[in-house]
Amino acid sequence: MANKTENKISKFNPENYLEKVGRLDDRDIDLGLAALALCVPSHAGISVDRYIHHLEKLISEVADRFAALLKEGADEVVETQLAALKHVLSDQYEYQGDVERYDDLQNASLISVIDRAKGLPITLCVLCIYAARGQGWDIAGLNIPGHFLCRIERDGQRLMFDPFDGCQIVEAQDLRIIVKRSLGEEAELSSEYYEAASNRDILMRLQNNIKFRQIEVEDYSGGLETVKLMQKIDPDEYRLLLDAGVLYARTDQPSAAIDSLVGYIEKAPNSRDRMEAELLLQQLNDQLN
Repeated sequence: MANKTENKISKFNPENYLEKVGRLDDRDIDLGLAALALCVPSHAGISVDRYIHHLEKLISEVADRFAALLKEGADEVVETQLAALKHVLSDQYEYQGDVERYDDLQNASLISVIDRAKGLPITLCVLCIYAARGQGWDIAGLNIPGHFLCRIERDGQRLMFDPFDGCQIVEAQDLRIIVKRSLGEEAELSSEYYEAASNRDILMRLQNNIKFRQIEVEDYSGGLETVKLMQKIDPDEYRLLLDAGVLYARTDQPSAAIDSLVGYIEKAPNSRDRMEAELLLQQLNDQLN
């Protein structure tokens, strides 16, 4: 295990990894390494080596706990897998949701989450997913409105659980409460909430959390840098061109804003979507003329 970890560290260059993520097939994206690489620009001078060590240690310790549970007589079922994850992440390392400072940007940075043992639902799910996939287990993230959960399954048995809440099991009635809290009392469960999020979806949602918070506090330069990272993750996501265009305009870079908006208008399939970009484009052209 130690040699494998050292080999992973020696080969890992965060900047280079982000440059190639957009070209990788989704199944080939290393979710943990990609999430760490996304943190590096905002953590200048920090080496990711010890964070990779921690991720690999989670894998090792979950494996040890699972083996111990089986030795004690537990069945080799999905409940035992979840028990091993919960023991290591929630009980041993005390990872928990940051309820008091939910909107703190540190909660969306995997590096800061590992340092503080607190985070958003999605960053805590990334840790669980990484640790479980290290065992070869079938685990996925679930994009829930206003929340993010994990689902683990084995031999036809499935469990949803919430790393933000101590890896507690989430039943359908619990999920309904989460959805109504986010979308309103009239909202009901949809089959799409049970669909596994891709690695790229998870990384994009993680960065969206950061982007929205930066824009809320009018950190438009920071928001622009986040959008640039998102474009590396998903170069084909044309909607990022609109985000970039708006943020280039907010940071007094009209030429770059125009280029992004023109690219967005060329790719946006809906005329209503194009209208907002066309109005901003006209304003920018008027300023330059």
